[in-house]
Amino acid sequence: MSASNLDKKPDVKPPPGLKAIIDHLFQVYPDQPNPLQVTTLLKYWLGGQDPLDYISMYNNKGDAEKNVPPHWHYISFGLSDLHGDERVHLQEEESHRSGMGFELTFRLAKTEAELQQEQECPEKPLRPPTWPANLLQAIGRYCFQTGNGLCFGDNIPWRKSLDGSENSMLQSLLVAQDPQLGCIETPFGTVDFCQIVGVFEHELEQASRWNGRGVLNFLREDIQTGGEWLVTNMERTMSVFELFPETLINLQDDLEKQGSDLAGINADFTFKETKPTIVKQEVDFQSLSERCATEENNRPMTESQMKREEPSFPQSMSLSSNSLHKSCPLDFQPQAPDCISLDGIEITLAPTVAKYLLLAIKDRIRHGRHFTFKAQHLALTLVAETVTGAAVSVHEPYGVLGYWIQVLIPNDLVPRMMDDFRNANLDENTELTQRLQFDWPDKNLRLILDQPESILPIAPGVTASASVTAMSLDAVPQSM
Repeated sequence: MSASNLDKKPDVKPPPGLKAIIDHLFQVYPDQPNPLQVTTLLKYWLGGQDPLDYISMYNNKGDAEKNVPPHWHYISFGLSDLHGDERVHLQEEESHRSGMGFELTFRLAKTEAELQQEQECPEKPLRPPTWPANLLQAIGRYCFQTGNGLCFGDNIPWRKSLDGSENSMLQSLLVAQDPQLGCIETPFGTVDFCQIVGVFEHELEQASRWNGRGVLNFLREDIQTGGEWLVTNMERTMSVFELFPETLINLQDDLEKQGSDLAGINADFTFKETKPTIVKQEVDFQSLSERCATEENNRPMTESQMKREEPSFPQSMSLSSNSLHKSCPLDFQPQAPDCISLDGIEITLAPTVAKYLLLAIKDRIRHGRHFTFKAQHLALTLVAETVTGAAVSVHEPYGVLGYWIQVLIPNDLVPRMMDDFRNANLDENTELTQRLQFDWPDKNLRLILDQPESILPIAPGVTASASVTAMSLDAVPQSM
């Protein structure tokens, strides 16, 4: 990418989707009709790897009355349909969205040195840092390569300093609606402006356990944590819960009343049928996983898929749908699979899952939702009685639907599971060091926390394993 002003020629009109965004930004920044811009040299449709054609960088003076500090405002072009000729985004007949339906924004607080330079040399315009453009481009690549969109309240576990430095504590991201840009209508559909907000890992964890919108509202309360427009300050040294301890108490109260928005996690697991009285169809975890991987890997690849690299983000970052079947975040499923009912089930989950079990039952199932554990080629979903559209029921609580295992947790089992997990000292801080086993014989259900047996390699260099990574919130719309 290179930094330049808008690279359109004066006598050539920009394509309709691009023009709609430019016109919208001109209404917000009428004094900056030709902002500095980061431009992709080799466009995506010509074989390039960067899906964002442009990232505009505006100088925002802030608003003291709204607790908005002076900052740089970055806006992407490319996740929405800029051209309308299917060179990048296929047009769906019943879709009201333009392309993926959103663009990315980011607000970076100016440093004291930048503010001083602006005051001392107003005639010499500052150049904004370009690392946020690289950040947005990386998120754009993830969205293109996985097909996952972003929703307000989602979280992104970045796991490293956003600007590449070694001393910043902002190493995670939340997704908010851009307070200035909102949502617009373009000739090709609607475009939401999703603002990426840098947060502490502790803030991300609490957003995952409860909901992202709630934590974002806490951050808005004070200029130290972003103010009304959620401006990211890379020099911030304390989390919102350290600055204002009462917010954590409020969060715990709301979590108890409302439940969690954490949709699920990546986690290795195995399962087997137990005490079968009638063998309907033998189910073998390893062969099922290998068959899924083989069928998935043998699918014909489109030209666009062949040219794209593997995403650097966790595959499960986004799980933001109200539909139950989308809680199985697998790219491939057999056509109209028949559900195989099991008489009983034994599930072995990786030890790293321990700290999520109480949350899954107490803050998800207890509130009538569901929770998913996703391995590389299989998914396991715990389902509450009130969830509609499930393949399992009170009378047939365990089922295998294609490569998706569903386990219904009946209402009368929920308090027993919560007590058992608490007695085993499982909570959000648990780091399991030994094997644990939980049995509920009357339900023919056994849960083991131990290292599942490794799946044999599917192909040279490819193994069916997955590390634990928090999925994003199902806040808007909810996944559960």
